[in-house]
Amino acid sequence: MSSSEQSCFTHVRDGLPSMVDVSGKGSNKRTAVAEVRVELGAEIIARFENKDLQGPKGPVLQTAIIAGTMAVKKTSDLIPFCHPLPVEHCGFEIIPDESGVVIRCEVTTTGKTGVEMEAMTGVSVAALTVYDMCKGVNKGIRIQNLHLVSKTGGKSGDYLAKP
Repeated sequence: MSSSEQSCFTHVRDGLPSMVDVSGKGSNKRTAVAEVRVELGAEIIARFENKDLQGPKGPVLQTAIIAGTMAVKKTSDLIPFCHPLPVEHCGFEIIPDESGVVIRCEVTTTGKTGVEMEAMTGVSVAALTVYDMCKGVNKGIRIQNLHLVSKTGGKSGDYLAKP
């Protein structure tokens, strides 16, 4: 691997996986927003009432928010080279429409590294929780379009996904 190829991958040093050294970085406020779409199907959407989906296992959306929040806080335990971060804010928004829901997670910290992976992990686990709680009604649920919406702070600057 050439040095130019190696520089593209922040978690590879001398051809081996490596945690990024953030000891020389300064702390600043960092925020990331990620989202994912869960296609539920008409039968499940028909069960929504006032944005509250009660499934056989309980309140689906509330449980997804709790699971997603727990995942945000455990990201460094799940992703090998993520630094453990003090999460200062974690918020979820779940937006239902005619065929599913969009789950959005915003995470904020003041630290030496960003919270993109925390936001991505949060929406992933929230979506998996929705699937788990609704699979008895429809096993054809699809989790789609997991992506980073935006990030602020840090050396690489701000990022906003193109629509």
